[in-house]
Parts: sequence; structure tokens; C-alpha cells
Amino acid sequence: MIAGGVLLVPWTARALKDQQIWQISYDWAFTLVGVMLVGILFTWWARIHLGGLWSSAITRKEGHRVVDTGPYAFVRHPIYTGLIVAVLATAAAEATVSSLFGAGLIAFGLWLKARMEERFLMVELGPDAYGSYRRRVPMLLPFLPRQ
Repeated sequence: MIAGGVLLVPWTARALKDQQIWQISYDWAFTLVGVMLVGILFTWWARIHLGGLWSSAITRKEGHRVVDTGPYAFVRHPIYTGLIVAVLATAAAEATVSSLFGAGLIAFGLWLKARMEERFLMVELGPDAYGSYRRRVPMLLPFLPRQ
């Protein structure tokens, strides 16, 4: 994910002499900024909604339970979903191969972390509680079949 972040910043594209692969009009640029902000806001809503159960590391918290309300009613990992949306919108606005590759690395890293959390939560919270939630709610992409 660090490598993805390095590739995503515009300075890397300049250092690599990476040219834009498409031109972005002002309208599209503002649209992509809006999409990025929506992703960030979705991430913050999820973080605030999770409250004291949030942790940057995969760990059991006191009072650990399945949270299936707020953004967690749409996807099981809304913090990652919001970050992926924001990163992809940023890469699309930069429109360089390096930024798109960087966004892909970040998205892949977040997907891997979500998979690790899935295994941890299944063990910690049990197949009845977490397994039921997994069957009802998609992992990262809302409104698609369960993942």
C-alpha cells in the first residue's frame, strides 16, 4: 500500500515522465473531486459510526460485536470502500499509468486487509453472528451480489 501511495502522488508521475493517458476537462475534474469527497465522507461516517470498536490493527476490542447499521448495512468494510473510491477517483483525475497502478495496489492492499479481518471476525464473533452478516451484506461493493 505504501508503494501504491508513492505511485499515486503526482510528483512520482513527473519524476517518471509519465504523461497523462487522457485529458480531464474541468467538469470531469470537479466531478472526480466530488466522487473523492464522497468516498472520504463515507469512510468518516463508517469510522464515527464504529466508535470505540475501531482499531487500525486487526484486534479484538472490549464489547466486540457485529455492527450492521449505518454504512455497515451497505458493506461489511465501508472504511475500505470509501478509501478505494477516493483513491480510484484521484487516479482517474491524474490519468497517468503510475497513478492508476498505484490506486490498484492500494485497492488490492485494502481488499487483502478486509479478507484478513473477515477470517479474524469469523473466529472471534462466530459463524452464527458474523457468518449471518456475511450472507446478508456484501464485503466492499454495495448493491452487488454477496462477496
